[in-house]
Amino acid sequence: MNICVMAGDGIGPEIVEQAVRVLRAPALGLTLSFTEALVGGAAYRAHGHPLPESTLSAAQASDAILFGAVGDFSLDTLPRELRPEQAILGLRKALNLFANFRPAMVYPELVDASSLKPEIVAGLDILIIRELTGDIYFGQPRGIRVRDDGVREGFDTMRYSEPEIERVAHVAFKAAKRRNNRLCSVDKANVLDTMQLWREVVISVSKQYPEVALSHQYVDNAAMQLLKNPKQFDVIVTGNMFGDILSDEASMLTGSIGMLPSASLNEHGFGLYEPIHGSAPDIAGKNIANPLATILSAAMMLRYTFANAAAADRIEAAVQMVLRQGVRTGDIAGPGVTAVGTRQMGDAVLAAL
Repeated sequence: MNICVMAGDGIGPEIVEQAVRVLRAPALGLTLSFTEALVGGAAYRAHGHPLPESTLSAAQASDAILFGAVGDFSLDTLPRELRPEQAILGLRKALNLFANFRPAMVYPELVDASSLKPEIVAGLDILIIRELTGDIYFGQPRGIRVRDDGVREGFDTMRYSEPEIERVAHVAFKAAKRRNNRLCSVDKANVLDTMQLWREVVISVSKQYPEVALSHQYVDNAAMQLLKNPKQFDVIVTGNMFGDILSDEASMLTGSIGMLPSASLNEHGFGLYEPIHGSAPDIAGKNIANPLATILSAAMMLRYTFANAAAADRIEAAVQMVLRQGVRTGDIAGPGVTAVGTRQMGDAVLAAL
């Protein structure tokens, strides 16, 4: 199992270090090899590009990618194509990572950490599947231009082809079959032609999965329902932009964005695994970042790419054990609770294993 490690920027190196420590734990008995590659701002500073050819080659030669975070405020004035965030978009496109899995689960020990009432979030377990290589983030034409009247305007294009929608719909229906046979497709079909096609295609694909109950919600209603009654959802499938927003909203149901892992997969099971939070440069190097989302992302890697559900289960159980013991980083520590540091949280997970 060859893993390409891309720690990235900000807190990326700190949190990825803890996930690698867990993957190397003798208790898991895994045979792994790790290749490190620069990405994001770190790669730009070293090579003049956020996704240099050497990094892309290392990714293509691996079986999976363990990713930290990219983003560097000091590089925000660079041209768009050279900004750190372009690295993750480039990897998704080059490796055809079209299906993004973002689970949002509320651990019993963290019910009080959510900003919502305990009775609303207790027992929550949602899987959001976000299409990742189409939509407005990749559609052409795009840019900033000066109109004939001298006014500058920006424009982006929302595009989805039928095959793009079909393939992510199949992924979502199969995921729903493995869970509770309920799938909600989120769109804006009442306004956007692209989303009218989305809904038509999802309905067509649903005929191949008669055991899965399919429902539809407009994205504005779905955003409201996630706060009003989130446990009505099991699996949600949606487009790139809507999925970006809704999955970050769902993260706060769990108490902290520092708790949510993700997997971005292609049709062959190759995946990029990363926490959904950003690089948080304001706390980088302070040993206070929460590494649990990255550790849980490593568990998802074992489950989805390496088909080692037993090892994934053990990591997830170790994380829950640590939470049950009351170990908390600052983002999930309640009033009067003494927070531990990034490495200390990694130590606790290793001890639990």
